[in-house]
Amino acid sequence: MTKRVFSGVQPTGNIHIGNYLGALKQFVQLQDDNDCIYCIVDLHAITVPKDPKILRENILDVAALYLAVGLDPEKSIIFVQSDVSGHAELAWILMCNAYTGELSRMTQFKDKSRNSESAPTGLFAYPVLMAADILLYDSDVVPVGNDQKQHIELTRDLAIRVNNKYGDDTFVVPEGRFLKEGARIMALDDPTAKMSKSAENPLSRISLLDDDAKIKKAIMKSTTDSDGLIRFDLENKPGVSNLLTIYSVFSGTPIADLEKQYEGIGYGTFKNDLVEVTSGALAPIRKRFEEIRLSGELIDTLKDGAERANEAAEIVMRRVRNKFGLGVR
Repeated sequence: MTKRVFSGVQPTGNIHIGNYLGALKQFVQLQDDNDCIYCIVDLHAITVPKDPKILRENILDVAALYLAVGLDPEKSIIFVQSDVSGHAELAWILMCNAYTGELSRMTQFKDKSRNSESAPTGLFAYPVLMAADILLYDSDVVPVGNDQKQHIELTRDLAIRVNNKYGDDTFVVPEGRFLKEGARIMALDDPTAKMSKSAENPLSRISLLDDDAKIKKAIMKSTTDSDGLIRFDLENKPGVSNLLTIYSVFSGTPIADLEKQYEGIGYGTFKNDLVEVTSGALAPIRKRFEEIRLSGELIDTLKDGAERANEAAEIVMRRVRNKFGLGVR
């Protein structure tokens, strides 16, 4: 049977290669053999204040990148989260079945609120909205990066909890799909930290729309070590291991083969070759993105996607309202 796949990306600026290799690449691979629904999760973006004009541009940028990396609106439903009201409605229903204790243990909330005496409630509760995003479409599979495992576990817990109270047919209990290799790309300047769009140092990441000069500068300045050996060793050589992972995923060459290829060769040659591999992989994406953003196809794609997503969401919401005794329809 064809499986329903759902996932989404926040419109919080230029998507970097960690997002691409950890999630978007999976999106494209899955759309040929599955029923895929992908959205731009703009409601998640406003857990912290955003300039409305910049947010709208970011929404369109991410949508264009969806298409530029290979998502096909004929195969996948592509839409903006806030255009489907079922996301917010189901989030409230799930909020009433979630516990403050489990939300307070979420790693990302603890990290983001550590230096704040009063964090926004949305930051605390957004994992429930993420669960609603997934459960709203009877999703079987959720392709995400490894850092999202805790959120998938919460989604499953909430689905099972509601099913136990209101009937096993209320929600489909989803499974996470995680890449074993390349799913966790680390910062180029600090390979012990995950690559992030919000990091202060712009050279800590490579974004999908970066030009060749920026890509080269970021890679050539990336942190390695002093022994000069190109070997995959996460504990002792995190910087080199991170670069090997990027090289392997973009080139399709196994890391073991790269280790042999660069045996006895210094970091300079290795980094220069990685620049060529990375630039070559991103150039077609950047070109296609520019074509899409200058055309009128993007808005039409998102409107059509929202209509199709609303139809799918309403099937689930009618069932959920009935289970909870909500409304008179």
